[in-house]
Parts: sequence; structure tokens; C-alpha cells
Amino acid sequence: MENEVVSILFISFFALLLIGAPISVALGVSALVSYLYLGDNPIKLVQIAFSSVGSFPLMALPAFILAGALMEASGISKRLINVAESLAGPFTGGLSAAAVVACLFFGAISGSGPATTAAVGMLMIPAMVRRGYDKGYASAVTASAGGLGIVIPPSIPMVIFGISALGIKPPADAVTQFGSFDSVSISKLFIAGFVPAFLIASSLLMMNYLLCRRHGFRGTAEPLSLKKIGRELYRGFWSLMAPIVVLSGIYSGFFTPTEAAIVAIFYTLFVGIVIYRELTWKAFSRTLEATTWLTGRVLLILFTATVFGRLLVENHIPGMIAENMLAMTQNIYVIWALVIILLLFVGMFMETLATILILVPVMLPIAYSVGIDPTHFGVVMVCALGIGFQTPPLGENLFIASGISNVSIEQISLKALPFAFINTLAIFMIAYFPELSLWLPRLLGY
Repeated sequence: MENEVVSILFISFFALLLIGAPISVALGVSALVSYLYLGDNPIKLVQIAFSSVGSFPLMALPAFILAGALMEASGISKRLINVAESLAGPFTGGLSAAAVVACLFFGAISGSGPATTAAVGMLMIPAMVRRGYDKGYASAVTASAGGLGIVIPPSIPMVIFGISALGIKPPADAVTQFGSFDSVSISKLFIAGFVPAFLIASSLLMMNYLLCRRHGFRGTAEPLSLKKIGRELYRGFWSLMAPIVVLSGIYSGFFTPTEAAIVAIFYTLFVGIVIYRELTWKAFSRTLEATTWLTGRVLLILFTATVFGRLLVENHIPGMIAENMLAMTQNIYVIWALVIILLLFVGMFMETLATILILVPVMLPIAYSVGIDPTHFGVVMVCALGIGFQTPPLGENLFIASGISNVSIEQISLKALPFAFINTLAIFMIAYFPELSLWLPRLLGY
């Protein structure tokens, strides 16, 4: 019976994807068909979906989305980008390096890859083209750096991972072999993502320098101006304080990630209305519309993916996959390589949040079975799926960058390949050296 249910679940799921159904429809309909085959009351699907949004940490999701939208509307993101651009100077690839740094700044506010690409790309892609950069390259580096939006905390996918991992307990034999595992918390995930985010940003900067040197993309003719940097830092002081206020509050334990999202909203409203005076009622209304649309889209995926994941767990699919993988090898480095390759492949075709919700119940038990810390696993998973934003066919960041620059997806994809390659090497480093993720949480007492 279990094999039949699983066959129905996956055949209907992939069949719907092949005919072009949205991911949420494919997940929900395949789960519904499976429940009907089992003879269960379809109301069970609704009950599971409803209970999936009953967690307090999930409140951070719409709040961080709104905070990111408000920061763009209030002029905070524009000033952050101006600070990054002032640092470009005469260095080889300086302006594209500034785009990477700007994505790091904005990602620390928005928690979203596409939002980061859109906000930074609207200003930096035209600026790079004016300085003689190839349009395709300018688009590729921005789309690649936009993936930092889901790695640098606060990160929306990390919130979803934390919620998905809460109900998954380590197997008894894993506890016997490796001892007790630390619990997963969203605050700890945020802290653990900090060093990996800077490692990935550094790898992008290194690749950017090599490519710009090869293509002859020079910096400005003007020398680096401390006066200009100082002026932009002064103008952007309140903008730079936004991520500092949010992250320092989370890291110090003064407030939870959910409360931090509310703090970010009120801080942005204060800066946008009182200090910068750029946040108009019309712009505020647009941010509410964008937040409502994006939150509804994410929650719809969350509903259906939770039901889909529950069916997998009830039919012991995660345990079967873990047993088969562990029967093939017990080497933790080989396990990590298989996991990363799978995540990179799936990330090319599926939306990040849906992938996390579907794969966490399947893959976290495997991680426990070989002694991998769940927080470390979550960071690697989010980092690996971040590459999916810059690889076709899904590649949301590619579509956004293409829309801004009017360059074809194919051209941008080819120029983004070196960045995807260097990011992959960085992710293997993060996976193989757990302390890159775990030393900062331990330092702060988590």
C-alpha cells in the first residue's frame, strides 16, 4: 500500500509540473489524490494545511517581507547602494564589486534573493553599463550576488527551514552513536549564516576581479575619494543602522527574530517618514500590496508542501531514502557531496521555499544519521539552494536582471556560470568545515 501511495503521489506531482501547473497546485492536487486513494476524508488536508501556519516564528515571514519593501520605498536601500558605489574607486572591477557589497547590505534587510536583485539591479546595472561594462556581465554579477539575500541573515528561507525542522527528531541510533543534538532555532540559524554569507560574498568578489581583469573592466578615472565616502556614509547613516539594529537585537537576545521583523518595520517607518521624508502614502500602499501578494504566494506553497511532506513521513519515505543512502556509503564527505549535488539540481527546477519544505523531512534524518548538526545542515541547504536563483530554467534572479537590462536569459546565464562555479566551491567548504557555521553561535552561547 505504501509503495502504491508514493507512486501516485510522485507520478501525479511530476505530471502536473510537466503540463505547466504551478508548484503549489502540483503539490496540493497530488496530495489530495493520494488521500482520496487512501480513503481518507479530504478535510484532513485542510486541517494539516491550517495547522502549518499556527507557529509563532512564521509571523516573521510577512513582517520581513514588509520591512524589505518599506526600506526600498523609504530610500534606505538607495542610500545603502550609494555607500557601496562610493567604495568602487579606480580598482579593477570596482563598480561590479560594489554591486556585490550592495547586495550583501540589502540582503541583510530584505531576506529575499529576487528583492535584492531588483533593488540593487535597478541602480547598479545601468551604472555599470555607463562605465563601459558589458550589459550581460553587469546583469550576471548582480543576479549572482542577489542570492546573498537568502544567506545573509535575516533570511526568509532560514525561517522556513527552522519551522520545518522543529518537528523532526534525531533517530535513537544516531543519538546513541553521536550523543544528543542541539535543537534548531531560527536565531541560531541566523547567527550561523553570517560567516558563510561573507565567505560566499568573498568568493564572488574574487571571481569578479579575475573576470573584470580579463575583460578589461576598469574602475573610475578618479582616485578613491575619502571625502566622497565620508559624505555617502553621513547621508546613509540611518540606512546603515537598519541592519545593525535588527541583527544586534537578535544576536544579543534582546528580541526574537519575529520581534526583530516588527522592530525593522517601525524603524523603517520612522526613518522614511521623519528623517528622509520620502515615504509617501502612495508608496506605502504599494508596499502593502506587494507584501500581501508575496506572503500569500509563499503561504500557499507552505500549505501544500506541508501536506505533501506529511504524506512522505507517514509512508516512511525519509527513512527509506536515508537507509539506501547510508547503505551505499557511511563517509560523511561523500554524503555531503551527494546532498549538495541533489540540492543544486533540484534548485534549478523548484522554488526555494517549496524545496525546503519538501526535502527537509527527507534529508534531515540522513544528516542526523551521520552526525551532522541540524543548524549546520540548514545553512548549507540554504546556501546551495541560493545558487538556484542564478541558474536556468527557474533562475528568478536571471529573469529580474534580464528585465532590467533587456539582455536575453541565455546570455546572462552563460556569464553567470563562473559565479555559480565559485559559489559551489564555497558551499563545499562550508559543508566540509562545520566550524565556519557553528563557531559564532557557540561564541554567543547558543
